[in-house]
Formats: sequence, structure tokens, C-alpha cells
Amino acid sequence: MNTVRLTMAQALVRYLANLRIEVDGQPEPLFGGVWAIFGHGNVAGMGEALYAARDELPTYRAHNEQGMAHAAIAYAKAHFRRRMMAVTTSIGPGATNLVTAAALAHVNRLPVLLLPGDVFVSRAPDPVLQQVEDFGDGTVSANDCLRPVSRYFDRIVHPAQLLTALPRAIATLTDPAQCGPVTLALPQDVQTMAYDYPESFFEAPLIKVAALPPAEAALTAAEALLRQARRPLLVAGGGTLYSEGGGEALRQFAEKHGIPVAETQAGKSALPWDHPLQLGAMGVTGSTAATVLARECDLVIAVGSRLQDFTTGSNSLFPQARLLNINVATPDAIKAGALALQGDAALCLQALAHRLAGWRAEPHWRQRAEAEAEAWRGAVARITGRREVQGLPYDGEVIGAVQRGPGSDRDDIAVCAAGTLPAELHKLWRTRTPGGYHMEYGYSCMGYEVAGGLGVKMAHPEREVIVMVGDGSYLMMNSELASSVMLGLKLIVVLLDNRGYGCINRLQQACGGEPFNNLLADCLQGPDGHTEIDFAAHARALGAHGEHVRDITELEAALARARAARKSSLICIDTDPTRTTAEGGCWWEVAVPEVSNSDKVLAARQAYEAQLARRGY
Repeated sequence: MNTVRLTMAQALVRYLANLRIEVDGQPEPLFGGVWAIFGHGNVAGMGEALYAARDELPTYRAHNEQGMAHAAIAYAKAHFRRRMMAVTTSIGPGATNLVTAAALAHVNRLPVLLLPGDVFVSRAPDPVLQQVEDFGDGTVSANDCLRPVSRYFDRIVHPAQLLTALPRAIATLTDPAQCGPVTLALPQDVQTMAYDYPESFFEAPLIKVAALPPAEAALTAAEALLRQARRPLLVAGGGTLYSEGGGEALRQFAEKHGIPVAETQAGKSALPWDHPLQLGAMGVTGSTAATVLARECDLVIAVGSRLQDFTTGSNSLFPQARLLNINVATPDAIKAGALALQGDAALCLQALAHRLAGWRAEPHWRQRAEAEAEAWRGAVARITGRREVQGLPYDGEVIGAVQRGPGSDRDDIAVCAAGTLPAELHKLWRTRTPGGYHMEYGYSCMGYEVAGGLGVKMAHPEREVIVMVGDGSYLMMNSELASSVMLGLKLIVVLLDNRGYGCINRLQQACGGEPFNNLLADCLQGPDGHTEIDFAAHARALGAHGEHVRDITELEAALARARAARKSSLICIDTDPTRTTAEGGCWWEVAVPEVSNSDKVLAARQAYEAQLARRGY
């Protein structure tokens, strides 16, 4: 057996650099690169190995470990989980900074390989700088925080362990059902240890993601359920996009059988916005069309959805309907008492279509759906078409300006995650291109937006990436705007400044609470009050273009300049924290205090209990 003597870190990097995955029939590198912030726990071992392989496996420097992990996750999401990135940090704060990003990837079923440095296996120099000591367990380090938010976790305490750990890690990252974050903790002394690795270990076969076909018995049961239905509704989740050909299979199935389609946050863009059967957004942030038909349908066919509360209206939106759940993962397929059809979205829809030849939904149901969908498109055009507004604009009018500009109807990708904007974008953003809507709403992580936008731009450098973010989320994490400038990866950041956490301020008052600790004006302040933040100046300090605009007309002009620019731009506009799109949506369960001295809270509790009673609680 031929061997090659390498350090553990060198072997790890060589293995990753050699991996190829089949994408559209062609081999592509599985890993688009490695994000790295070096510290004493990874600079000597991983740093040396990555430098030697920098031409085959690029290394990117970021400004924040959570931010670079968000960028890596967004890169994988933009590639529909077919390509991905790795992230390496040192042993202390750098490692624990990955926990939030790992949770985000875990919730969203997105692949990212986390390679945090770890303490010495020998324990000879303990306690080393940044070591978290557990007095009851000598095997614990800061990296154990990553166990609950990793699909696969391993600590490499001997170089030979890579021979089993790496294939397991890659299998998890590329498995449609198990996909999620993988953590390989790398003790800094083991990173530098040499071992004679078999040369064959680095000759990994081409990865071909296996699409899981549905079982015949489950297909038969699903067919019977569909044939009983008269008013079915398709709900497209993220799994529709992650399935190769999933969007096209969805379109053909909907057209052939006359079934309207609504989309979750993760599934939006599976069907073009102007398709006659496209009802728009589903759930709490849903369109009027989707809400009306969800309440009248007799069967919901969920395709690749986790069925989180924002999709189902906290399980109140379609209680009258049966549920067929098409999902590649068993825990998701069996949710909500559904009839489970486990398998790849495209394969399941194609198999069902073959069995259902000649069957269609009631003609009146299709006609009703197309009429409601057309009416909703008209409402969207009216809301987003407003240029002249009294007072400050709100998010819907800003979205209209973004989509109205020259070239904006081509191939833009909108990126967002948290606050008021996800609801408005879910309802109002229009795209014909799969992936043209990039929303992280599984974890709804404030601070994802700019870093996520950078990852999307790395995946699609030829497309315009529009990051839409509120002032609160921008202040939580913005440093990767500087990385976008450094890397020459242009972003257009549209920052909506409502001077605080406007979304939660409205929810607080809807639950009977007083405006408190959300908008800056309602927070404890020093004698000089809160400072007005110049976001445009901040962007310029990071190397980007930055400007503040006063109204929608100025915003449109600024967007034209940003599109023409060669580097990243941030455009800030003041917005109304009280207004939202009234059309659409449904109830969302947020518990209200049962006992309070506030009459408004007690009234909100009474309304809450009335909603629970309607659900039979």
C-alpha cells in the first residue's frame, strides 16, 4: 500500500480539496473554499496546510466568526445544497462564535463544515489560553457547545481518525435527509502530528447525491388520498428547491391536475411569481389568496416543508384539511398527523402524476384559485407602485422601489432574515428565478443579512445581490460589508431605518404591552438622549459607497447609482415603524400573560383565549 506522510491538518485539507460533486452532469469542487480567522489554536496546523493548498482550495478571511459561518451557509443555500464551504477558527471565542451559525444551519437543514481548533489532547500545557475548564469532566472543551447544533460531531484525537471521520462527515453533509452542520473539533497538537496516510484515501469517488424514490405502498396511499380530494392545495417548501428539478416537477404537477400553489419562506421562488396558479406566500406572512384557499381546501400537499408555525398559522390555518407530507426526512414527513410520503420532492411528484393520470381538482377550484391569484398580483402592484406617500415610507413601498429600477426584473437575488422585512418580502417580492428569494427564516437570525449576502454573491457573482436589512439587524452584525469590498464582491445593501426594533415593538403592543425597550425612543437613555446613527458614513468607513436618501424618488436614483457602481453600496432610508401591509396573513400564537395589572394585557389575554377556544383548546 502506497502512503504519504502528512500532518493531520495537511491530510484534512488535501481530502477536502480533492472532493468533487456532480452538478448538472458535470464535476464541480464540493467545497468552494474555506473561511478562516486564525488564532493560536489553528494558525500553525490548519494555517500552514491551507497556505500550501491555497490555489486548489481558496482561503477567505472574514472579520467575525459568526459572520463567516453565515456566509458559508448562504453559499450552500444559494447552491441548493449541492456545493458548500468550510470554516476554521481558534479554540476559544472563535469557536463559540460558531454556535449561533451552527444552530441556523441545523434548523434550515443546510450544510457547513465547522473546523474549530481545540485544546491539547496531551493536556501537558493545560490550561492553555482561552481554554474552558470543566472541573467535573476533563474531556470537555468549548467545542462541546456545538454538539447539540451539529448533525455529526467528532473530536479528532489521533491523525488516523480522519480515515473514518471525514467520510462520515461528507456523507452527512451531502445526504438530503441528514444534511446540516458538521463539526470536526481539531486539537491544536493533533493538527500538527504526522501520519502515513494511504494515498488511496485522497482518491475520493465523484459524489452523486442520491435522490430517494418513494415507496410503492406510500404512493398507493397518497394516490388514494388525492383521488378523494376536490379542493387540494400545494404548499412548496425549501425541499422543492433543493430537489433537482423540483420546481419544474411542481409546475407540471400543478398544471396537470389543476392545483394552486402557495409558498413558504424557504420555498418562495419555486414557481414564477406570475404563474396563473401561484397564490403567493403561505401562512402568517401570507397573501390574501393563499389564506383564503388554505381555509377552504380539503387537502394540503406539503412539499419539502418543515411546517413551522409561520406556515401553518400555529396549526390553525387549515384544520379542516387532510395533510399529505412529501419530505425526504422522516421526522419532517410525519409531522402534524400527516400521511407521509417520504422521498425526493421531484421523484414523488412525478410518480404521483403518473398514477393520477386523468384526475384533476374540481374545475371551479382551479378557476377560483386563478381569480384569487390574479387579484393578489393586482394588490401587490398597487402596494409596491406607490411613489408619493404622506410622511415616511414603509417597507412595502421601499420594496417596490427596489424592484422598479432599470434591470431589476432580470435576475436579482433578495437576501434577508429578520424583523419586519421577511413578512413584507414574503408577500411582495417578485421573482421568476429559483433562488431569486433568499430568506433565512427558519432561525430568523438578526445579523445574517450582510454576511449571508456575501455568501450568495460568492455563489452567483454574475447576479445582483440586494441585501434588505433593518437598522437593528445591521447593528448586530455588519463587518462583512468590509469583506465584500476587500474581495471585490459587490453587494447593494438597502437599510430601512425605523430607529429600533419595530417588528417586536408592534408585537409587544399587540399583546397588550406598553412600548418598552424596542424603539430607541422608548429605551433608557443618558442625559443627552440617543444618538442619531449615520449608517451611510459607517458604510463609507468600511470602504463601501454610502448615502442616505429622504424619499422613494431619491431611493430610486440611488439604486441606479448602486447598480452602476463597481463596489458595494449601502443606501439608508428612514421608514415608518408602525405601518405594515394589512392585506393577507393569519393568526400566530404568542402567549399572553394570564395575570397582569394592565387592562390592555388582560384584554389581549381574553382575545388569545378566544383563539385557543376556536382551536378546541
